[in-house]
Amino acid sequence: MADTRPSSISRRTALAAALAALPAHALAARGKVVTILGDSITAGLGLPGRDALPNQLHLALEKLGVPNMVRGAGASGETTADGVGRMDFSIRPDTAVVVVALGGNDLLQGFDPKVTRGNLDRILTRLKARHMGVVLTGMKAPPELGRGYARDFNAVFADLAKAHNVAFYPDLLAGVGRNRALNQPDGIHPNAQGVAIIARGLAPVVAKVLASRP
Repeated sequence: MADTRPSSISRRTALAAALAALPAHALAARGKVVTILGDSITAGLGLPGRDALPNQLHLALEKLGVPNMVRGAGASGETTADGVGRMDFSIRPDTAVVVVALGGNDLLQGFDPKVTRGNLDRILTRLKARHMGVVLTGMKAPPELGRGYARDFNAVFADLAKAHNVAFYPDLLAGVGRNRALNQPDGIHPNAQGVAIIARGLAPVVAKVLASRP
């Protein structure tokens, strides 16, 4: 007997068509759009979509009573330089708030903190020009990389948040870090429980910025 069930592609196409047919006020009722510009941690490497950060942040915001749509614009291996190169087409015009969560791969590749700073500065400047709200997340360098390097790298995020007057979440991995119980076997990427902790920490900061958006 032939399988007459619609394919996942067909279902996605039908959903997209249904959303496109909705009037503007119905789409607005779904909530303002949050886009996460990031790397494999925000893309949910090794996790099903329901456990990845975009969906977990969506659920955390809903628990705070904030209607929202969260889009993932994360890609594995992405550096801040990659973010500069693709942000214009990865962040759609209807985005109200962008969570900028880049820097982890700069750290892994030993980028000069000045390079990371310059790339993030360009990203924040462009988002401001596009009139989008921003939450900048920090990334903590381990002291094993050298106290001087860690100090300079860690300072990049707080300094830029202050210079651009944007909301700041000091450590994307706060509460997760190197806790084996909250990470996948590679010790780098959070598991579903770890991502839930990240989402709960981020949600109040994102909610505050969303509330300030028209």
